[in-house]
Amino acid sequence: MRVLGVDPGLTRCGIGVVEGVAGRPLTMIGVGVVRTPADADLGHRLVAVEQGIEQWLDEHRPEFVAVERVFSQHNVRTVMGTAQASAVAILCASRRGIPVALHTPSEVKAAVTGSGRADKAQVGAMVTRLLRLAAPPKPADAADALALAICHIWRAPAQNRLQQAVALHTAQGPRRSPHSHPSKGRPA
Repeated sequence: MRVLGVDPGLTRCGIGVVEGVAGRPLTMIGVGVVRTPADADLGHRLVAVEQGIEQWLDEHRPEFVAVERVFSQHNVRTVMGTAQASAVAILCASRRGIPVALHTPSEVKAAVTGSGRADKAQVGAMVTRLLRLAAPPKPADAADALALAICHIWRAPAQNRLQQAVALHTAQGPRRSPHSHPSKGRPA
């Protein structure tokens, strides 16, 4: 499975591509950051993020895209930029028919480090170890993007089983207990 992880942001949008399957060693295919100038017009910044993500999709042809789920922050300007960059990533993948998964920061931290409260240094250290890299990817946005891809590879099999179970349950329709009656009232 090849996954493109996106740590969304307007100034620095981390991108990382990881290949592998759960239970086996993973391989980093590429890592980088799409940057936009903070003083540029919002529309131009979003176009730059789109173009950067499109280049990564063209070059690496992922089977899945994993994007960090935007969560509420105290700084509204920061969360708005993160949400806008996230939407661009989702749009780029969806336009190509690539499935998108959203993972919260705590899900990613827990998957990669074992603790949902790990700090950026711990995430970077585990990404370095799991992908057998010489040094943690810089900046932290790049390491976070790789962590998202790793999280998705490890969580996807369980998520797929849950989705299949829900689909099967939905297809079978509601089940009646042996004591239920087809009609609500009594015959007249």
